[in-house]
Amino acid sequence: MAFHEVRFPANLSFGSTGGPERRTQVVTLANGYEERNTPWAHSRRRYDAGLGLRSLDDVEALIAFFEARRGRLYGFRWKDWADYRSCPPSKSVGPLDQVIGTGDGVTTVFQLAKTYDPTGVPYRRPVAKPVSGSVVVALAGDDKVESVEFTVDYLTGAVTFAIPPDLGVAVTAGFEFDVPARFDTDAIQVSVASFRAGDVPQVPVVEVRI
Repeated sequence: MAFHEVRFPANLSFGSTGGPERRTQVVTLANGYEERNTPWAHSRRRYDAGLGLRSLDDVEALIAFFEARRGRLYGFRWKDWADYRSCPPSKSVGPLDQVIGTGDGVTTVFQLAKTYDPTGVPYRRPVAKPVSGSVVVALAGDDKVESVEFTVDYLTGAVTFAIPPDLGVAVTAGFEFDVPARFDTDAIQVSVASFRAGDVPQVPVVEVRI
């Protein structure tokens, strides 16, 4: 998939709106009961970047980024300010934030992931675009050293250990992450007069599968 490892300007995404969406098929039976199903294992996020524009300089920065991505052609990293850490927003990232696996004495590669509602009916979201330098890892609560005891592929979110974690050992990690996304339009229409009057353009952005 065509993807540029660059982040949409974070100061512009800060004021955006959006979040996860699901696709659920609902069939109402003759007796009034429902059958519900979904073809999606994972949610997909949508945003409107237009609401983050505060000045004409912001508009120029948006157009420059849009042109460099050739509209919808190339994907990019997007910072979702409402959900970009392995921990709650009020806390700092730590190596015990998320359980990403359990050692079996053989496996060396573990995928970063974030679990939602871990004490209820959890949903495990794969994390494919961690922020460079933000990943911290522990085995059974013991912090490990990146580039010595483990490495991180910041293009895929895979954590690789130099030595396989022992059987039954909890593999945990903390990290910041971006959403792989693309523009969901091939045209941006801006009226300077309307923008100054408070009418911002719609700039749809949608998550892509990696």
